[in-house]
Amino acid sequence: MVEPEYDAGGVRIRRMLRSLTRAGHVQVRDGQLVLKTSYGSEIDSAPVDEVRISGYGMQDSALATISGTRYVLRFGLGHRAGLLNAVRTARAKAAAERGVLGG
Repeated sequence: MVEPEYDAGGVRIRRMLRSLTRAGHVQVRDGQLVLKTSYGSEIDSAPVDEVRISGYGMQDSALATISGTRYVLRFGLGHRAGLLNAVRTARAKAAAERGVLGG
């Protein structure tokens, strides 16, 4: 099994107002963003090219849109920046593999 490029535990995951888990996992692995419950069940996943992540104006939180579904991800200290960097890196890797330069 391939090690994930990013793995954060203890993440509160909400689908807008509905709380899905208070201690979930967010992973970036093999070019995919994966949201999991605290028990390891997959909530949602998609290739990073099809995911929108916004952290603008929200401290330690991010808004992820996966296949049209919006999730609010509430991280512990400093983990949001790691997610944003991992998604950026995974997108660059995927673009390089496709032979697309500049993003």
